[in-house]
Amino acid sequence: MSIPHLFRCPISLDIFTDPVTLCTGQTYDRPCIERWLAAGHRTCPVTMQPLGDAVLVPNRTLRHLIERWLSADQQQIPEPTAAGADDDHAEEPSLAALKRCLQSGAGAGANAKVAALKKVATLAAESDVGRACMLQLGFLPVLLQLVFHAPAPWDLSEKEELALRCALSLLPASPTSPQHGCLNMLKTEASLTALVRLLERGRARVRAGLCRLLETIAAAAATRELALAAAASPRVWQALLPLLQHGDERVSGAAVRAVAAVCCAAEPARGSAVHHGAVPALLRCLSWAAAGKGGGGGAAASSALEALAALAASEAGRRAVAREPGAVRALVRHVFMMSSSNEGSEHAVAALLAVCRESRAARSEAAGAGVVTQVLLLLQSQCDTRAKTKARSLLKLFRSM
Repeated sequence: MSIPHLFRCPISLDIFTDPVTLCTGQTYDRPCIERWLAAGHRTCPVTMQPLGDAVLVPNRTLRHLIERWLSADQQQIPEPTAAGADDDHAEEPSLAALKRCLQSGAGAGANAKVAALKKVATLAAESDVGRACMLQLGFLPVLLQLVFHAPAPWDLSEKEELALRCALSLLPASPTSPQHGCLNMLKTEASLTALVRLLERGRARVRAGLCRLLETIAAAAATRELALAAAASPRVWQALLPLLQHGDERVSGAAVRAVAAVCCAAEPARGSAVHHGAVPALLRCLSWAAAGKGGGGGAAASSALEALAALAASEAGRRAVAREPGAVRALVRHVFMMSSSNEGSEHAVAALLAVCRESRAARSEAAGAGVVTQVLLLLQSQCDTRAKTKARSLLKLFRSM
């Protein structure tokens, strides 16, 4: 695609998805400039001027111009032609034409929609520009409509499974992206029912995909109410928690990341998680991962520990961890983890710190399990500053013992 120069972010060189302007007058795509600022930079990437004010102002005029340009029905799908292919092949449809095909009624041919979805999947996988264009043109809500309004949502056909895969590939990476707002269409009772049925009965790749969707919903700023609605649903927890010990590591890994994201979302979500049995389920997941049954055990354990640390930040969560048999000992075992990343260790220390501060019985159990030795080993390792700070606080708590 020939994209006008002004429509490209100067950092990524891709088409803007959410243009924002700095105090220097330069415009960047929000995810790109947020990563730049998060890395500690306090200058404008283009002009290198110091930023006295790092406020990001949405550039609505530029965004409107890009949307008008994209909607002009002139953008052709860039698809490489195989060597020796017939040069007289039919012209590829535009993105707008593909979207119209996907929006066509039930009477439209299923084969045509499958073919359109395959083109969308190919373009999303091979072209960052194509993915950004489809996101701007509103493909994401169209794809979600195909998935969650299927005739038999507990048994998706090839078309609906492909639509789910395409929708996942278009999800914005930045949790602050306003494009996540279209996910709020899933806040209806019918959509949540379809989500639960797919988590319970769907094929492994569908379950893993839906867990990733839940993770995005829990982390995105634009879908906070939807995340709370999902967290308040007993049916969602009844379908999600058993997946923590699913035989397919794609499913179990995606499920534990989704649970961790929901637990980190907000206080009401943590309360719902505790009420519906997330603490014992996460502890079983820890044991399962330690036994090597979950595949990718280190990552799964780290996510489970992150969820437990988030739950322990609430009073109900601390009580639930303290009264769960073997919970404190399990956390102590994960204080010093031999891995390239100490994230799991940091979460284990944070959970122990929260629980042991409030419970004398938990302190005694942790001391008996060798927490001081584990903390000293962690402090001698190459863990990051945050983990060391929390480890020192935990050590200070046990100094009097």
